[in-house]
Amino acid sequence: MNPAPPQPPRSPRSSQSKSEIGLLGEALIAEWLKSQDWAVLHQRWHCRWGEIDLIAQQPETQRPAKPSQMRAPLATLVFVEVKTRSGNNWDADGLLAITAQKQTKLWQTAELFLSSHPELAELPCRFDVALVACQALSKAQPQPENISEDKIQAARLAISTAISNRREAIAQEQPIAIGSYRLSLKDYIQAAFT
Repeated sequence: MNPAPPQPPRSPRSSQSKSEIGLLGEALIAEWLKSQDWAVLHQRWHCRWGEIDLIAQQPETQRPAKPSQMRAPLATLVFVEVKTRSGNNWDADGLLAITAQKQTKLWQTAELFLSSHPELAELPCRFDVALVACQALSKAQPQPENISEDKIQAARLAISTAISNRREAIAQEQPIAIGSYRLSLKDYIQAAFT
């Protein structure tokens, strides 16, 4: 097996551009989850082990077949890894980036999240993966800057405004123009790994 060719060093601009695109992809998925009646609890929750892109609660949707099986519905706590890629990518739209090592880091991060939020620790948990396609609409390069909570809020607002202007919900493979990008939900994989 031949080793992978060395990658060219990233410039601050390309690295920042990837951060901005990733942030927009996360904001798109957060809005999509909300449109599905999910509660988005955290975006970019991080600790010493790593970061979880989105932490959300999916409402209970299945009802028991028999009244004797009635119980209080439990929401599912979902840890969502979002991968945003352009059309010319090397890793199957981000799916190949969810390696065993990445899964271990996500597990450890989720365990720390649950230990710091004991009120959620009894909920059933799941790891999902969202794949977002991104296309640049212009060749202009964004100026480097730090991703802050303000940027996260601005990305959410941009996604929300774009959805409101369309007057329709986010649907899989339906692109939404945000700033100088066109984003679309390519695939959402529930229980992507255990």
